[in-house]
Amino acid sequence: MQPTFTRRRLLFIGLVFFLVFHGLSGKALAQKAETSGRILDAQVDNAPLSFASIRLFKAGSDPKVADSFVAGAVADEKGNFVVQSPYGSYFAMIEFLGYKTITTNTFTLTADKPKHDLGTLKLETSANSLDEVVVQAEKSSMELSLDKRIFNVGKDLANAGGSATEILSNIPSVSVDPEGNVKLRGSGNVRILIDGKPSGLVSFKGGSGLQQLQGSLIERVEIITNPSARYEAEGMAGIINIVLKKERKEGFNGSFEVITGQPVNYGGAANLNYRHRKVNFFINYGIAYRIQPGRSSLYQEVYTPDTTFYLQQSNKGRILGFNQNIRGGLDFFFTEKSILTASYLFRRSDANRITDIEYQDFAFTPTNLTSRTFRRQDEDEVEPNSEYVLSYKREFARKDHNLTAEVRFLDNWERSDQLFTQRSESPGGKPLPALDQVQHSLNDEFEKQLLFQLDYIQPLGKEGKFESGLRSSFRDMVNDFVVNEQNEQGQWEALPNLKNYFIYNENIHAAYGILGNKTNKLSYQVGLRAEWTDVKTTLRETGEVNPRKYANLFPSAHFTYDLPQDNAMQLSYSRRVRRPVYNDLSPFMTFSDSRNFFSGNPNLNPEFSHVMEFGHIKYFEKGSFTSSVYYRITDGKIERIRQVGEDGFSITLPQNLLSENSYGIEFTSSYSPVKWWKNDFNFNFFHATIDGSNILDSYKTETYSWFVRQTSRFTLAQGIDMQLRANFEAPQKTAQGTRKALFYADFAMSKDVFKGQGTLNLAVLDVFNSRRFRSITEGPNFYTVGNSQMRLRQINLTLNYRINQVKTAKKSGGDEF
Repeated sequence: MQPTFTRRRLLFIGLVFFLVFHGLSGKALAQKAETSGRILDAQVDNAPLSFASIRLFKAGSDPKVADSFVAGAVADEKGNFVVQSPYGSYFAMIEFLGYKTITTNTFTLTADKPKHDLGTLKLETSANSLDEVVVQAEKSSMELSLDKRIFNVGKDLANAGGSATEILSNIPSVSVDPEGNVKLRGSGNVRILIDGKPSGLVSFKGGSGLQQLQGSLIERVEIITNPSARYEAEGMAGIINIVLKKERKEGFNGSFEVITGQPVNYGGAANLNYRHRKVNFFINYGIAYRIQPGRSSLYQEVYTPDTTFYLQQSNKGRILGFNQNIRGGLDFFFTEKSILTASYLFRRSDANRITDIEYQDFAFTPTNLTSRTFRRQDEDEVEPNSEYVLSYKREFARKDHNLTAEVRFLDNWERSDQLFTQRSESPGGKPLPALDQVQHSLNDEFEKQLLFQLDYIQPLGKEGKFESGLRSSFRDMVNDFVVNEQNEQGQWEALPNLKNYFIYNENIHAAYGILGNKTNKLSYQVGLRAEWTDVKTTLRETGEVNPRKYANLFPSAHFTYDLPQDNAMQLSYSRRVRRPVYNDLSPFMTFSDSRNFFSGNPNLNPEFSHVMEFGHIKYFEKGSFTSSVYYRITDGKIERIRQVGEDGFSITLPQNLLSENSYGIEFTSSYSPVKWWKNDFNFNFFHATIDGSNILDSYKTETYSWFVRQTSRFTLAQGIDMQLRANFEAPQKTAQGTRKALFYADFAMSKDVFKGQGTLNLAVLDVFNSRRFRSITEGPNFYTVGNSQMRLRQINLTLNYRINQVKTAKKSGGDEF
């Protein structure tokens, strides 16, 4: 049975959205007259200034007054523009980042003279920005600001042909483990958003769901390490925001991509956009067929009063996946500053997973073999997800005065149908039929989530502004789970404690306010977010109900001080939370491995953190350098704890530790010693003190660790680029053991083809096949060593072709690096 939403919720959300939209959209202009012209660069061979803006104001009015603005438009790729407006007397203001603003003389549009041509308008570079603007051939792959870092996906050659998961693994400060779980600065408590909002792309499986998202659909990734009250309080380490591609250019434009790779990686993608006056249509489509091999091993010692048992386990498997993503929608422009957007996203993932496991059991000594067991998992999985979005944005005449409202509905489903066959034999190879097993697992998961969000920004004075917003989320999920085993008569019987119906209901309501201003060289922003959480889990078969209700305040503060010579410093603070989500709370255990089980914990409590950060950024002629020192105090730290019984079977589930206190320092730089060579560098060093003594006295530890990433990109002759990247993560202690060091390197080359309209890219990920995750886990009665490589070396060849799109921008803004 799928979860349902009450009519009251839908009516409430719909009514609020309608009132906001109806009240602020205003009356549509009676478009009768046209103002046209062309905008060129006065200093660079009269090059057209694509996407420069033109705005019409009432004659004799002050542009800063809200009522003075009448209509506006954006220049096309050739610099041409047409503005439609009612009849009247106006003056025009032409603006483009890094250029001096032009204000025209007054002109009049009447029924007798409905069209006015402003002619060719040439903009000159702003004198006070010449020292800050860097003229370069392309937008940098990494842009830095004090509160976030922006990574332009298309500029990283290693990303071609990859998934969203592989893109994240190439971003500084971010790491991805074999299961696809994403970490930021060493912490798995990170919030992943799509276009700034929760999405079905990451809903069921967290970051692991991104393995089905084609990287070619992504425009950029934003890393926000210490978010303000504007954002959800979820995510101790910060927020990773993935922004999907969408254009709003006049006319038709788009790009196509085809991919081939080894191990098998066949796919394609299309990003298309068409705008005609008030309507902009966009569609993104990605398709991928992959065969992903993987392997792992485990060595374990279990100590009992009488003897020691040893286990040597090896896993080998492959995942055959067929994934499709389609996202389409339209923007309706009441004016250039009043836009209604409707979009739909559909993702379907079909996968077949085959995993073969061999267990070798030893007793007394590691050479005294007692038995061998062979187990095969054959799983068919289907996961269709839908997402509906309706949003409205209104920009008022005054800069930074705007309002946005959005309704988002997620409808997700997943079915997993698994067959397990297991046989055992003696050391001499004699079958042991009494130990044979045939098991079948069927797991249906459903999710429905309704999200409403309203954000408003009101400028105050010359530099200040006040921000406020409301957010409500209603989320219902269920899991219908059963494991059956075939008895001696060939009949299926449900295994005890492995049949139930888990219901998860989550309602979260939030409101926030932020006040910001600037005094001389000091800018400040202080905010407060209030969140009320209502979570209830129910096990229907056993009648277990676990309700959780709590209200919390989450303050934030950011202070920035501008220093001479392009330097700035920032001090920030925020309170964060990690709420146990569906997978953390679900009691159902994975069953693919009959010796090692993983599950959630219905009794898990939220984890709260205080996060402080001090940062510095320096811009110079050939690059930039940013550094930060951060400190986190965490209560109720959530960490997965492994327990092993005397039979050697383990259960791993999340538990609340007492605390974790950590601090670290991070350096990120971008430097181009010469035009053809660009370097990006990231280094992070941190210390953590973990206290899990509430579970076991020995679960207390201190760890020092660090990771470093260096990327060099070379621009060679005849449109050829080459990129090299090296990654190293030092060992890190955990409450139960150690995660060992990790090293891997990537190589990529690209060449422009089809007269610059296309790009051919060759990428080799994990050149030395060294990306293995190794760990040691210890408890009072066991010692376990794990070694896994779930993604082998990957070679991708990608061809991208662009229609009415330029590969690079002719000019960059001030903060490009």
